[in-house]
Amino acid sequence: MTDAELRNLPVLVLPKTPEEAQRQAQLVETSFWKKLQRLAARLPFAGELLAAWYAARDPKTPATTKLALTAALAYFVLPFDTVPDWIAALGYGDDFAVLIGAIKLAGGAITEAHREAARKMLEKFKRG
Repeated sequence: MTDAELRNLPVLVLPKTPEEAQRQAQLVETSFWKKLQRLAARLPFAGELLAAWYAARDPKTPATTKLALTAALAYFVLPFDTVPDWIAALGYGDDFAVLIGAIKLAGGAITEAHREAARKMLEKFKRG
């Protein structure tokens, strides 16, 4: 991912300082799994969220791509965003759009191995 592509991420997602990037990473670490487990059965893009999470933690993923994916995951876990999550049928639309934008910018950084790990985790969620 180039610097120009990274700058084209939605303003609400892109961290402006290293400290903000660190806060986003910490937010994802502390909140992502809880929120996803609660919503996985209802979110049609849960697999994409998980694949992005695995790619963002892969040592082979370029640093700027990790930053973009982590920022998109942080947007998902933030309680306040452009369209509040509690609004029926629209609440997670903005989260999905931000995630898809980050995934497109990530190009091939999300591999089949990440997607397979995501599928396995979703199966675990479904089994309870």
